[in-house]
Amino acid sequence: MELPADVKKKLTLPFEEHFYAGHTACQGCGAALGLRYVLKAYGGKAIFTIPACCSTIIAGPWPYTALNAPLFHTAFETTGAVISGIEAALKAKGYKVKGEDGIMVVGWAGDGGTADIGLQALSGFLERGHDALYIMYDNEAYMNTGIQRSSSTPYGAWTTNTPGGKKHFLEQRPKKKVIDIVIAHKPAYAATASVAYPEDFMRKLKKAQTIKGPAFIQLFAPCPTGWRSPTDKTIEIARLAVQTAYFPLFEYENGKYKINMPSPNKEPKPLEEFLKLQGRFKYMTKEDIETLQEWVLREWEELKKKAEVFG
Repeated sequence: MELPADVKKKLTLPFEEHFYAGHTACQGCGAALGLRYVLKAYGGKAIFTIPACCSTIIAGPWPYTALNAPLFHTAFETTGAVISGIEAALKAKGYKVKGEDGIMVVGWAGDGGTADIGLQALSGFLERGHDALYIMYDNEAYMNTGIQRSSSTPYGAWTTNTPGGKKHFLEQRPKKKVIDIVIAHKPAYAATASVAYPEDFMRKLKKAQTIKGPAFIQLFAPCPTGWRSPTDKTIEIARLAVQTAYFPLFEYENGKYKINMPSPNKEPKPLEEFLKLQGRFKYMTKEDIETLQEWVLREWEELKKKAEVFG
């Protein structure tokens, strides 16, 4: 389909689609939306590795696929190792990796397959310095296997193994800061992104394409099924996560931090605006909400100080 020239000028994202209709994602799936953006960014010049997660189902069962790109389905814990091997093999064969005219090697894994099961392979990929991109789409639980908690599940959240009710067994641990673990490896580039801000995400994908060395993006991707949220509220929830500083957007490059949003000069919105749209937080008491709010603001102040000192 060819668009009129005046319409093309108004587009902020590539028009061409490489993520086809007919995939098996749930309505309102943030992961599917994020994967669509990545495919738009890299077109047909990317090789994907997807471990056991929702996205292996979304992409489609053999012999069908919704992705117009080469794709490796791999074991849960192996994303970092597989993209390392693909990158090394391409270079050994004489192919150009990264750059505008090169091949992008992309690992696309959930928080369970990254923060927990795949953390060792991720560390190895970063430490060895491979020219590839690892994207952790963060929906804050093991959604594909039944909404079990991961180390990325936030304090106070309901999951099937942190249930709510009279016996208050909600998630009691804070969300693991995977991005900080990544930055401890001194990668070429690391960033957070959100499906609610596609232009920002696209810019970061392009930057990861041009920088030599390992890149990592933690993408906030709401899951209506696991979060017990309306399917038409995915973008609103993702936007509020940023505006409340629950999930601020920032970049790390060459030892320097840069905050993208929310503005460091403005007070974040109250966290309760983000929480109230999700059924997974309905069991939280007032004290629980205050505890999480304090944690969010403390982390936000810490990030602002990093940007101030290492900006």
